[in-house]
Amino acid sequence: MSEIKIMEKGLVLVISAPSGAGKSSICRRFLDACPLVNFSVSFTSRAPRPGEVDGKDYFFISREDFQDRIAKDEFAEWVENYGNYYGTTFKAIQDPLSAGKDLLLDVEPRGAREIKKKFADGVFVFVLPPSMEALLHRLQKRGHESPEVIMKRFAQAEKELKEAQWYDYAVFNEVLETAVEQVLAIYKAEKCRTNRLQGSMNILFQDILRQKG
Repeated sequence: MSEIKIMEKGLVLVISAPSGAGKSSICRRFLDACPLVNFSVSFTSRAPRPGEVDGKDYFFISREDFQDRIAKDEFAEWVENYGNYYGTTFKAIQDPLSAGKDLLLDVEPRGAREIKKKFADGVFVFVLPPSMEALLHRLQKRGHESPEVIMKRFAQAEKELKEAQWYDYAVFNEVLETAVEQVLAIYKAEKCRTNRLQGSMNILFQDILRQKG
């Protein structure tokens, strides 16, 4: 049998969660475990927080620049939250996929809906807190926002949690290590779907026919 060599199209894994559910921690550990998966860095018009690095955490651009990119239809999804813009460009998604690379996106529910419309074969995972009490505690523990902002985020979280119904998978983040293992299991299972391996399977079937011929 000849060696199978084919570049399958990359997989889009979209993870969403309300603020404080631990999505960023899960994404970091997932990427540590899967170093070949690309992380899609979003654009934002807000200022960097302490410790954030331009080009790694976000691409930090001006509000005017962001609006100009919206007008040029560069974004596959974008939203405005708390007076700041956040968005993912088409290029950031299409380039890795066309090169056969898998891609992780950290996107809030409104943006995820837009990604779903344009990349229907993506895998959508919603991260849930174990309880609303735990979520509020996590928001307060972060320590870099005022009580007013925290309560706004908490109120927004109540709305966003209802969005979990349309996602492909839901993961409760009560124990971080367990939540990361579940996301890894989802990713590994999705990589084995027959529709994602059709190219390699077709080559195998053709090789079988050649052997019989």
